[in-house]
Amino acid sequence: MTFAGLLLFGCSQDDHVVNVYSGRHYQVDEDLFRAFTEKTGIRVNLVKADTDQLLNRLEMEGRNSPADLLITADAGRLVTAAAGGLLQPIGSDYIQETIPVALRDPDSRWVAMTKRARVIVYHQDRVSPEDLSTYESLSEPEWKGRVLVRSSQNHYNQTLMASMIAALGHDEAETWAGRLVQNMARRPRGNDRDQVKAIVAGEGDVAIVNTYYMGLLTYSVNPEERLVAEQTRIFFPNQADRGTHVNYSGIGLTKASPNPENATRLIEFMLSADSQRKLAEQNHEYPVNKEVAWPELLQSWGEFRADERPLYQLGPYLRDAMFIFNRAGWN
Repeated sequence: MTFAGLLLFGCSQDDHVVNVYSGRHYQVDEDLFRAFTEKTGIRVNLVKADTDQLLNRLEMEGRNSPADLLITADAGRLVTAAAGGLLQPIGSDYIQETIPVALRDPDSRWVAMTKRARVIVYHQDRVSPEDLSTYESLSEPEWKGRVLVRSSQNHYNQTLMASMIAALGHDEAETWAGRLVQNMARRPRGNDRDQVKAIVAGEGDVAIVNTYYMGLLTYSVNPEERLVAEQTRIFFPNQADRGTHVNYSGIGLTKASPNPENATRLIEFMLSADSQRKLAEQNHEYPVNKEVAWPELLQSWGEFRADERPLYQLGPYLRDAMFIFNRAGWN
């Protein structure tokens, strides 16, 4: 549905509707929304767009917004939405009992829906895992002309940089960014899958990538993409110190929600064990429901230590991250 479709929503309460603004663009989400409607009789009106567009829309609509829920592919945008007064607390004992504290806003305005680790992917014939250690190590001279990564405009990179600032401090994080730019194999372009394809094409040897993209390549209908996955491997950085950066998609209850009860029911449905299994199996994301086991592919990547710093603590660093990117020349 386009933004024009919002005119059909209205903003009055409706016992049989929940209106969703989503920055995620995955078929499994829509399948789950249909399953929710079949189970409850509550229709899900879905608007999909770039998350920043959705945030701007919520700000412009204010108290007249028809949106009940905001779903983002990056926790940083939920932190921004909460800080901007666009969300309200979710009243749900189920969430409190099911989802770990670190995966929730401290004021209960949003909750993680899925997790994805931001890892180093490498060519199995040109790089040994013994050559790899941390995100920081990719700025060392031996990686000159070998590192692939997408644009600084990407939300995943912005939240990663915020985590680097939190861990290292502003000065060291900026030094890292500048040196990494010097080690880039090419000017950043494309999505995470494109970075992995560029490894196999010989443009670089390592890339910074979200784990679920490797799942998409592994199970692609395109045999060439499956071959790309076969030639590359995942490495979880920073296992000897703070752990690998983990971002998550999440879902928040909007401040102006006209249907908060329906919205809360949909949140709980998306966090249920059955929905979490489907998200993990079909979109190759790590479940946030602690009762749900990892599917076989995720298990094959191995256990890893994750950075335990709650992502809601990264909010103050997101703006600084963009300044560092600009000064480092990371386009």
